[in-house]
Amino acid sequence: MSSLTYDLTLAGLSVGSAAALTGIGLVVTYRATGVLNFAHGAIAMVCAYVLRQCVVEWGWPLWLGATVTLLLLAPAIGVVLERFVFRPTAVLGGDPAQTLVASIGVFVLLVGGAALLWGQGARDDAPELVSADPWGQLGVVLVLAAGVGAVIRWTRFGTELRAVVDDRGLAVLGGIDADRVAAAGWAFGSFTAGLTGVLLAPYVRLDPYGLPLLVMEVVAVAVAARMRSLPVAVVVALGIGVAQSQLTRLHPSGWGAPLLQAVGANLFVVALLVAALVLPRVGTRDALPRTATARVPTPQGAWIVAVVLFLLPLGFAGSDLHTSVQVPALGVVLLSLVVVTGRGGQISLGQAAYAGLGALFTALLAAGRFPGLPRLPELAALAVAVVLVAPLGLLTGWPAIGRRGLALALATFAVGVGVSRFVFAQPYATSGLSLRRPAGFEGDRAYYVLELVLLAGALLATRALRTGRTGRALAAMRDHEAGASAAGVRVPSLKLLAFVSGAALAALGGSMLGMGLRAFDPGAYDPVRGLLWFAAVVVLGADSTLGALLAAALLVGLDAGARGGVAAALIGVLAVLVGRFPGGPYEALRTAAQRLRPRRESRLTPTGLRAAGRLRPRQEAVRPKPAPADGARPPQGPPAPDNESETGGAGGTPNPAEGRVHPHKPAPTLKAETLHARYGTFTALNGVDLDVPPGRITAIVGPNGAGKSTLFHCLAGTLHPTRGHVRLGERDITPLPPHTRTHLGIARTFQQLSVFPSLTVAENVQVGAEQGHTHDQAAVERALRLLKLNGPIRNLPAAELPTGTLRRVELARAVAGGPRVLLLDEPAAGLDSAEVTALADVLRALAADGAALLVVEHDLDLVADLADVVHVMTAGRIVASGPPGHVLDALGATEAGA
Repeated sequence: MSSLTYDLTLAGLSVGSAAALTGIGLVVTYRATGVLNFAHGAIAMVCAYVLRQCVVEWGWPLWLGATVTLLLLAPAIGVVLERFVFRPTAVLGGDPAQTLVASIGVFVLLVGGAALLWGQGARDDAPELVSADPWGQLGVVLVLAAGVGAVIRWTRFGTELRAVVDDRGLAVLGGIDADRVAAAGWAFGSFTAGLTGVLLAPYVRLDPYGLPLLVMEVVAVAVAARMRSLPVAVVVALGIGVAQSQLTRLHPSGWGAPLLQAVGANLFVVALLVAALVLPRVGTRDALPRTATARVPTPQGAWIVAVVLFLLPLGFAGSDLHTSVQVPALGVVLLSLVVVTGRGGQISLGQAAYAGLGALFTALLAAGRFPGLPRLPELAALAVAVVLVAPLGLLTGWPAIGRRGLALALATFAVGVGVSRFVFAQPYATSGLSLRRPAGFEGDRAYYVLELVLLAGALLATRALRTGRTGRALAAMRDHEAGASAAGVRVPSLKLLAFVSGAALAALGGSMLGMGLRAFDPGAYDPVRGLLWFAAVVVLGADSTLGALLAAALLVGLDAGARGGVAAALIGVLAVLVGRFPGGPYEALRTAAQRLRPRRESRLTPTGLRAAGRLRPRQEAVRPKPAPADGARPPQGPPAPDNESETGGAGGTPNPAEGRVHPHKPAPTLKAETLHARYGTFTALNGVDLDVPPGRITAIVGPNGAGKSTLFHCLAGTLHPTRGHVRLGERDITPLPPHTRTHLGIARTFQQLSVFPSLTVAENVQVGAEQGHTHDQAAVERALRLLKLNGPIRNLPAAELPTGTLRRVELARAVAGGPRVLLLDEPAAGLDSAEVTALADVLRALAADGAALLVVEHDLDLVADLADVVHVMTAGRIVASGPPGHVLDALGATEAGA
């Protein structure tokens, strides 16, 4: 027994050493560039293929092939990726959304390229670089880990590396060559990937899909190390490897035996699920580039062309029609990504799992093998399968409530890998299954007609989730999650809705795909397919249903008409371009078209010039332009309306009736009672008491770091105090989230603008009215008139407007919800003097209507002119309160004396 234990431990150390190499490479790349390299496994696969090509096909000596592969090719791949893919993203601001999409694009590109060059079949003749003895591999791992750790901790390069990761722009200003540091990190990360690939290839199936996925399954060791600690990554990798090897001696019995055996054989997948779903998350920013998800208008007649093209296969026959039946099915699967990713802005790398579950459940139900349910006809089985899979969308939807960006990408990827390994790859679930087509639709042509009907239904469902109140709420959540929550959008519930709906659509498409192939093929739903589908939808228009259908046609048509891998390579190239064109290929085409379009200057005729000369003095007399403050040019926004009906009152002064927020109930007082808040060891609030009474404007001033923003966030619900209470009238609202407080009548604005750029001005305001405190349909028009946004500007996308106009849009959205308490965080930031004056008039009108207003503002002139009472904060306490004249004069005298 001891001999068996020793042998299994050695085998586990061998597996763990390869996993440790992957962990080291991922950690170093992440620390050097801030990028979790999803392409790490694909680089490992390419290097393994190249070494085999050199040694087996070309007859090179092993040492020469290994030198070229590991010391030249692998680092060169890393340098090329850094220079041409990820450096442009870093220069544009290092948005994790773009780097994530670009990283997945590189993965897809390398997988597709490998399939094109070496075919999709598995090979078992990869050369053995190191003997099966694990001590050599373990020695390599320990030496690499110790060397890299020493470099990072004790050398100048390590200091520069940490500085670049913390703040690339600041590091460059400090004289650090950030590009050199990032290139070195990528080169070393690619070297470890190549070493991992050539070590694993002799002992696993070498194919373009299996090896990259196998390498990426061990990303758990890097996540467990918090993407920072090399010793932790090595220890975790070795520990999991040994544990997985030791579990092979167990032979459980009973009904759960197959699942337990699967768990023991895939312990790294279990670790990935735990690391992604349980451990503290890595990365918090949004997952998708907002420009890539912005609305792209569908050209006139494009849908007519699409309908005609989808009807053409009805005239095909033979293999052409057999291939065409896959397009509508895959189109439905990709529509699920339009809902989840395009409209909801949530990363989803596990849709292939739900598509496969739909096909599997349909097959089990039709065969009478689904526990607790009778045998069903195929069409009924399809419908029931969709109903059964939809709630499973909570597997990814629930983690999405508290996770975004990289953390959500890992969670959804982990779910996809887990379902693939523990369900699709297990004989107890899939052995002996066949998937027949519904009665009456056995032929390809009849089945294609059925698919078109189901596709039309899926398009209608997708449209319902992309338009109307739900569609606007999803778009708001995608564009600015915190702003959507402040507008009253129930963000957690909406995320669950997006994932459940996406799971249902994916299940429908997966079932259709399986019926079209007349078989359940687990390989059609592996996680690599999920990455390919995600990349295809993002680069061809994440929020475009037409783009999803185009992606389906490309993925099926290119691989059917050429050697496998063409579609993946093309999608990979387009995804890689996200680094240079954040809006994707659509933005690149529009930019190129604009540059090539000849520009013609418009000139007035002599008669027009004489008319303009006569009109100009009169226009200037009627509407004089205010002088810009400090000589700055004012934002070039749309002109203010002239007539009385647009301004809301005579003489351009807002009419309080237009700003009426709640005409039937008096606003309650918002109170803060002995609030305490801490950030680690720093005390941000130290026993703050504050009243925000109705009908008055309360202001908070103080130096930076005084605790103003912390107090504001506690009142708005985006931060919960460590002690104390927040009350609205007599109700304790301390534990309530922001959207619930909005429904109670508390609205807020943000210091950093929180508009929804992909929505128009009117739609932005409509979100506030639909999700807020009021249900008055006329609230949108009143808010637009109050803020002078009811002209042609109402139909413009918010992304095209200047700062001053966007401030009005944000305030109009807050007002449209009928708030009884309005919290304003730096409302005058970015405004010129004329816009500040107009803002003050609007706020006075709201207070005159009975609303309670709290303003956190650095502009003391505005505070003196606007506020009824001023509170001065310092070091987390309110040190002075009273009328603005008294308090601000005392504050000015104190600062002058200091």
